[in-house]
Amino acid sequence: MGSECMEMRKRQTLASQDAPGGAPVAQAGAESRGSNACCFCWCCCCSCSCLTVRNQEEHRPTRATRELRTNFPACEESPAPTLEEVSAWAQSFDNVMAAPAGRNAFRAFLRTEFSEENMLFWMACEELKKEASPRAAEERARVIYEDYISILSPREVSLDSRVREIINSNMGQPSAHIFDDAQLQIYTLMLRDSYPRFMNSAVYKDLLQSLAEKSAEKSAEA
Repeated sequence: MGSECMEMRKRQTLASQDAPGGAPVAQAGAESRGSNACCFCWCCCCSCSCLTVRNQEEHRPTRATRELRTNFPACEESPAPTLEEVSAWAQSFDNVMAAPAGRNAFRAFLRTEFSEENMLFWMACEELKKEASPRAAEERARVIYEDYISILSPREVSLDSRVREIINSNMGQPSAHIFDDAQLQIYTLMLRDSYPRFMNSAVYKDLLQSLAEKSAEKSAEA
């Protein structure tokens, strides 16, 4: 039994010496695999192609600078609303949207429902229609599209397929009114869906109550 083991060891030694360069075949194979390590290897080799791709992604321009163009302040500048104005909001949605104070209050409510993008899109469309320069209007329209229409945007608004097709077909040369149908659809969505809940929300009721109390205090002082 011992002689057979000795014979096997001799054969293994001779086989390894016959390999090119005297290196064991298994070791050469391991080195070959190491030099071609793929993206999923554990070695984190600096020459791995996945690092090159990742570096390219890190240096690719982001959309953050473009998105800033359609961001609006948390609140529009406006005088404090009166009790009469806030009471009028309950009469129609148009009264809410007509004044900055109404839009501010409604936006605050939409944030609680994670649907503020509807108001932001509507406001962006209003700004677009004020753009006098066709070239500037085209650039602004493309930014609005990326921010609110593109399916890749986290702030995508809900539009039906017909309106989307119309917008997509006109994006070759967008104008200041390219989103008119979409803006009307989002306005209608807010009117039918969000506005009734806004009227019953703490955002509206608390504001109305505080103004009513202030009005009562002023009347008592007079």
